[in-house]
Amino acid sequence: MSGISSSTAATVAETAKDLQFSLTDYIVFIVMLSTSAGIGAYFGFFAKSKNTTDEYLRGGKKMKPWPIAISLVSSQLSGVAIMSIPAETYTFGFNIIFMVLAMVPVLPILIYIIVPVFYENNVTNCYEYLERRFNKRTRQLVTGTFIMNQFLMLPVYMFIPSLAFSQVTGYNIHLINTVVSSVCVFYTMLGGIKAVVWTDVVQAGVMLFSVVLVGILGTQRAGGLGTVLDYASEGGRFNFDFRLDPRIRQAFWTSFSTGILLWTGKIGLDQSCVQRIVSLPSYSEAKKSLTVAAVGFIIIMFFNCFAGIIMFARYFGCDPMKAGLVSKPDKMMPFFIQDIMGNLMGMPGVFISCVFSASLSSLSANLNSLAGVVYFDYIKPYIRHTEARANASMKLVVVAMGAYCILGGFFVVKFTSILQTVMTITGINTGAVVGVFLLAMFVPRCNGKVAMTGFLFSVVTMLWLIINAQMNIKAGLIKYDVLPNGLDQCEARGMDVILNAMNQTILNTTPAPTTPIKEVTNAFDSNRDFSVYDVSFYWYKMIGALLVFVWAIPMSYVWKTDENEKLNPTLFSPFVRKFLHTASNSTINPVLEPEELPLKEPLTKEKNGSVNEA
Repeated sequence: MSGISSSTAATVAETAKDLQFSLTDYIVFIVMLSTSAGIGAYFGFFAKSKNTTDEYLRGGKKMKPWPIAISLVSSQLSGVAIMSIPAETYTFGFNIIFMVLAMVPVLPILIYIIVPVFYENNVTNCYEYLERRFNKRTRQLVTGTFIMNQFLMLPVYMFIPSLAFSQVTGYNIHLINTVVSSVCVFYTMLGGIKAVVWTDVVQAGVMLFSVVLVGILGTQRAGGLGTVLDYASEGGRFNFDFRLDPRIRQAFWTSFSTGILLWTGKIGLDQSCVQRIVSLPSYSEAKKSLTVAAVGFIIIMFFNCFAGIIMFARYFGCDPMKAGLVSKPDKMMPFFIQDIMGNLMGMPGVFISCVFSASLSSLSANLNSLAGVVYFDYIKPYIRHTEARANASMKLVVVAMGAYCILGGFFVVKFTSILQTVMTITGINTGAVVGVFLLAMFVPRCNGKVAMTGFLFSVVTMLWLIINAQMNIKAGLIKYDVLPNGLDQCEARGMDVILNAMNQTILNTTPAPTTPIKEVTNAFDSNRDFSVYDVSFYWYKMIGALLVFVWAIPMSYVWKTDENEKLNPTLFSPFVRKFLHTASNSTINPVLEPEELPLKEPLTKEKNGSVNEA
């Protein structure tokens, strides 16, 4: 069905008018925004701290493990996750849970393979490590893609909550986007990393309370946990897929491997998270923080994924999208919230605050890290550096990016599936970034020339693959039809709002002419000959990382490292060091454990031929 008439739209608005914000909801929402702004104002004007770049970006290296852990969880649970992941499980099933469970193997990868390298090399910027390991050009190339990703993704992070707010209030979506983006820019600009972390702590509390409450109330309204599980099984949402076909939108192998690359890259190799991890005083504190963050992440993301299953059970046989009451899956969550919580004073406001909290935490962390990267890589080399100029420059970058996010909302509103859009855009270079870092830490024989060309090979190949995949989608050769849901049980289940909208939609909707395509790749199968362009967009990150190694390993035998070049063992992951065999091994200092060493102190120093702890 396509093309809902104006009379249908009027009917939908009339039948949904009770699904709106009350005065209490507005108060709850304003309190959340005011609290975030207040934290920024406190750290910007009243907290006693030095006006230095180290204070602005790393909190003076005095941050505590628990707030950092909560901040890491909060920033991973973006508005995209709150809104789009339940929509994903509602429409395509529960296979996405394996992406969440991938955090289990990611934790030891972060703790024992990646993070020690940053601490032992005293880096404040993860891209600084690439310059030490390879060369400055490699660093500039990767930071350039980091900035490009921020330009592509920050408008999406901010637009998602505005979409939810607009759905339940009717306010203009771009007006909402402007107001909330301005609040985020205000507290990020003034308070720096401390404001980011402590607003994340407050916002994480709102998020946890909201997702747990949604789970409890939604399960009750759906008829109990047993009913939820029965309806989900009957509707095919628990059909776990273990096939190896990479064209399947989301099978076990797709989700799990994507999750490993996604969380390794996002938490361990993305400056927005690395910046917070290295703001802790020592490596042992970082281990504690990452462990707490991993457990918290799995718990809150499980509830978030299961919310989509509960939502499906609530609307089993009475789909609001088919009835014309909700235009696309990304708008299902706010509709569901108003349905199950609309009669509870302030609860819809709590959930919308949750969505905004998730997006604000992601946006503020990315703005703060982006400001640092832009200043140190692209501004500092061309000006006379002073702390005052540095802080002023970084604050201007935050303001400029905030304005860009507001304008970017006019383009994001046209996207059909936010989650698919995010995974596709980031698939262009995220895999390549992870691949280059892993190449640096694992393969000593690779030099800067090999790393740079490997990175470019991966990005160009992925861009070529994604463009052709989008052409196939446009041609109808790839079509991700959702799992079925009907409208046959609306009357029996007493869902009058959806039933009225459905009746009016059927009367006023004319079927759109369709041209059947015999051969098509859909979400769960394909009858086409295999084509790499049909591979699920969830594989993009893994493919991008592998392409770096496909190029770099053979080319490392063509462009060889200078035999006289001394290898610094601290530039490699701890388990790789024992395999290092160089002519200069006898002169390399033994590597001390970083457990209790602060980041600001050098790990080793030579004095009278002995090695002492700094």
